[in-house]
Amino acid sequence: NQDYMGVSTIKLSNQYLDPSLIREVLAYSILGNYMVVPKANFASVYINDNWIGIYTNTQTIDKSFCAENFQFSKGTFFKCNPILNPSPSTKSNLKYIDGDSTSYFNFYELKSGSGWSELVALCDSIINHPEALPAMMDMDRFIWMLAFDNAMINLDSYMGVFAQNYYLYKDGTRRFNPIVWDLNMCFGGFPYIGGGGTSMGALTIADQQQLTGNAHATDAYWPMIKWIQSHPTYKKMYWAHLKTIVEEMVQSGVYMNLAANYQAIIDNLAAQDPNLFFDYTAFQNGMSTSANSGTYLIPGIQTLMEGRLAYLSGTTEWNYSAPDIQPLTPSAVDVGMDANIQAVVGNSNEVYLGYRFFNGDAFVRIQMWDDGLHNDAGAGDGIFGVDVPMSSGQMQYYFYAQNGNAGMFSPVRAEHEFYILSASFNNASVPVFNECVSSNVTGSFNSFGDYSDWIELKNNGNYAVSLSGYYLSDNASNLQKFAFNEADFIAPQGRVMVWGDDRFENGVIHCHFGINNLGDTLYLSNLQGVIVDSVVIENVPIDSSWARCPDGTGDWNLTWPTFNATNCEIVAVTEFALEGIEVYPNPCSDFIRIEGENLGNYNLMDLSGRIVQRGNLNNSNALISIQELSNGIYLLDMGAQPLKVVVQH
Repeated sequence: NQDYMGVSTIKLSNQYLDPSLIREVLAYSILGNYMVVPKANFASVYINDNWIGIYTNTQTIDKSFCAENFQFSKGTFFKCNPILNPSPSTKSNLKYIDGDSTSYFNFYELKSGSGWSELVALCDSIINHPEALPAMMDMDRFIWMLAFDNAMINLDSYMGVFAQNYYLYKDGTRRFNPIVWDLNMCFGGFPYIGGGGTSMGALTIADQQQLTGNAHATDAYWPMIKWIQSHPTYKKMYWAHLKTIVEEMVQSGVYMNLAANYQAIIDNLAAQDPNLFFDYTAFQNGMSTSANSGTYLIPGIQTLMEGRLAYLSGTTEWNYSAPDIQPLTPSAVDVGMDANIQAVVGNSNEVYLGYRFFNGDAFVRIQMWDDGLHNDAGAGDGIFGVDVPMSSGQMQYYFYAQNGNAGMFSPVRAEHEFYILSASFNNASVPVFNECVSSNVTGSFNSFGDYSDWIELKNNGNYAVSLSGYYLSDNASNLQKFAFNEADFIAPQGRVMVWGDDRFENGVIHCHFGINNLGDTLYLSNLQGVIVDSVVIENVPIDSSWARCPDGTGDWNLTWPTFNATNCEIVAVTEFALEGIEVYPNPCSDFIRIEGENLGNYNLMDLSGRIVQRGNLNNSNALISIQELSNGIYLLDMGAQPLKVVVQH
């Protein structure tokens, strides 16, 4: 039950088959520029004060990791490593076997409560229904993974002989996302790429330096690679990503600067480490000199990468003339107005805009035009444009263009990086808490069918208010517990609902904590750590609400829920008709007056159905004393439809 800075699991690696000691940290540092990766650093490890040596420490890929990176922690989750000992014929390669999920048990490890049928459907789509694949897999992330594996000769991976060492996580968009792990043998530390179903031969260092960028392009045992390489657009995207990684990290020398920094950090420890697989000299020379593993030579990282750059930069695909994209800065618009997005593009016959409005959402890709009809200036002038309705407080977007041979992204790290257009806001007012439900049993439910806690925020001003930079918390010591999305906003005199259920849904706010039904305090704070509003929530009964009355500005009162609607409208009404019977006042504090004929027996029940008071009304004008009842909502049953009665002393 211990943790360090919130981290409760330590995952250590002893740099097996890595004379440089830095392969894993270096590889994650590079790949993290292009897709989601676990954090990684170095650890000096002691056991009972006995120093063991220098280790690599990597973040565990678990539900917490998924919640942090995908805004959702309840998705289908697989670890893609053969359960049996890996072999050339035992691969976690997403190859369709048959419709029986048990056929996949030895190749994948289910990390969620269910999901085998979803994995089978994914594998079936890759082979039999590839047109459905973009709705089932985040293709951009998978392409980035394959481009990295090829560029950096990371063969203990999907690309290698065992097609392993990655996770698949289905996020709130209902698509699987690849997550890379176990990079200790990147940069040629594992030289087995395989071929067909059974090939195992080791690649020489020269083979690795000159490995084709289109490896496994026609091999059915790597169905995702085969599909991407056969697709005219995905193959161009793959080469655009591959070229970006090599140009930014290898050609520029960035990887060398990173490597030198990492080796300097651990140099003193490496010199004293009693348990190295290789000696200190091998560590010092790990960038330039190969080391013998006993089975094959492990290349020096710099030696491998210099040869890799020389080979790839001479390939046909590398030297195709790619489109040129110069984004034009769009003007901010109000929410609900059309945003005009333009770019100057040359050497391209197809230009696309990818856009989304919420983190964790899938990008929508639409075609841009240079025909003079889409707010793109004049026809044929090289300025491509398209209008997109600004449906939230922020748009995230990128450009992709292609010609017959090559593709290009802008920014080049898209979809991992993107441009941002913020809507126009006049934040003259500050949002406030307006209503809270902490024990929702039979009231409003979300689109997942959950009766979850919910919080309503209100904008009492006459201008739309952006929630970007605001935080929600139930802990005064951690005011930034939940950050609102840059796209979240509240319309003038409007309200926004927050579900406390750790779900993900496009355009709906779900935070990862609920309200304690025995009593709680909620805080709304800003970037400066200033609490702009707070509310102390009492022990609110089941299906009851703690709300401002009057709506948005009044004091807090116990009432019945008004989800995404005006609070306490009942306060202005003094009488209620129930089949010819009048019941008032409501809310009430000391008594309820009942008027009508043939009143008879009554039961007063709490919201759990327990009868708290009963009696007989033997005249047409009777009083029911409620002085002994606690504050809350009760049901008055007189033989017809029960009437909700609010007791508020």
